[in-house]
Amino acid sequence: MKRSTFILLKTLTWIACLIPLAILVWEAFTNKLGPDPTATITFATGSTTLNLLTISLAITPVRRLIKPLGWIGPWRRLIGLFAFFYATLHLLTYIALYAGFDVNAMINDIAKRRFITMGVTAWLLLLPLAATSTNWAIRKMGGKRWKRLHTLVYVAAVCGVIHYWWQVKPGVLAPMGITIILAVLLAARPVLDWIQDRKPRRAYSRT
Repeated sequence: MKRSTFILLKTLTWIACLIPLAILVWEAFTNKLGPDPTATITFATGSTTLNLLTISLAITPVRRLIKPLGWIGPWRRLIGLFAFFYATLHLLTYIALYAGFDVNAMINDIAKRRFITMGVTAWLLLLPLAATSTNWAIRKMGGKRWKRLHTLVYVAAVCGVIHYWWQVKPGVLAPMGITIILAVLLAARPVLDWIQDRKPRRAYSRT
């Protein structure tokens, strides 16, 4: 891929990932966040986090299934960082707008409300992944250790979906779509590994 094309695609990815934030900022300035602005911001940042996490997890299976798309690999890290960015905004919304920076209130919420406990757990799992998403960190840790650490993204995504289910009212099926997609992506990795192991190995002989 040409460097100019690579830069263009990266720029478009940045723009696409920042669109949800731009919409929130615009709606805040134009007073269009609805009757409960805090709930609107919370839902928007939370759903964007899960959507971006899902997209980042889909990149590896897509690369393995469609060989010509092997060049999308670097996008997984970028989109994953944007997922952490929105997860942090989601957490800050709770800290600032719901808890009012009251540490005691936050501790009580984490202890009593299981969906908050699960949400904080998901963010804490994403934190070391974001902190080590640099080339320097990969070199320091070594590729194998880095990959092993970053499998936590699957656990974080599951925690995020559970956080979503526990937050909505009983009978509300809004999280079902993202749950099914995540389940398919979680199953894709072992299935693809199994298919690859089943392929007959070609023997090459020197001529």
